Amino acid sequence: MQTHPFDAALALQPADGGATGHLQGAYGNMIGPFGGIVAAAMLKAVLTQAQCQGTPVAMTVNFASALADADFFISTKLSRATRTTQHWSLELSQGEQITTTASLVMAVRAQTWADTELSMPVLPGPAALPMLDVSAYPAWTRRYAMRIIAGGLSPDLNALESSQSLTQLWVRDEPPRPLDYPALMALSDIFFPRVFVRRQRLMPAGTVSMTTYFHADAAALQRQGERELLACARAQRFHQGFFDQSAELWSAAGELLVTSHQIVYFKDASR
Repeated sequence: MQTHPFDAALALQPADGGATGHLQGAYGNMIGPFGGIVAAAMLKAVLTQAQCQGTPVAMTVNFASALADADFFISTKLSRATRTTQHWSLELSQGEQITTTASLVMAVRAQTWADTELSMPVLPGPAALPMLDVSAYPAWTRRYAMRIIAGGLSPDLNALESSQSLTQLWVRDEPPRPLDYPALMALSDIFFPRVFVRRQRLMPAGTVSMTTYFHADAAALQRQGERELLACARAQRFHQGFFDQSAELWSAAGELLVTSHQIVYFKDASR
């Protein structure tokens, strides 16, 4: 059986103090690899450590620079552990240059009272929507099947500016792949920069820092399987070269699996 592109990209090798890898071009973005696959690689580097216990609760990834098409090393340090939580510090480097840093909280979860205050939006299902043609987009988009409900990017980039940046879409790995935590990490970053949607044109932009909160346990991932997730993202403010973005990922059955927040740099090329 052929290896899925996601698993091929995350084929890390154990190394003293962490892991090594090489993402190559399957998940390429405008400059360097797609940020979601970088974050997924850093998460996997911890999940494969013998000391790792529990499941991911929160991960913050800071992108200092784009990766080159070359080998990298992810250092993994267990900074502190309690009976229920682990706090990991990570650095991804190429040669002498650190390109990405991250912190990760793992936890052994307990059965407690639970509730979800957010409600999954009532929207058309994936079967009613065409698949987004990503032939003109960066390579990483071809690793996902995306069906836009609202808040897409006009193909001709000549549309009028939008009054809002909300995007709602159904998405899954392409080809289909059972959901796990690294894939969920990557999927939390599949949205085009909100400034593209708001301005309906391309401009230099890139995530500076992203925090993902995991609400899914192993059973929820198994229930989701290979089906599409509902993904929603919106910005709150665009100001002086940066904007923030909040996102949610819902299972096909209506379970909130992830919430995420990020701050994104952009350059207004018209000025």
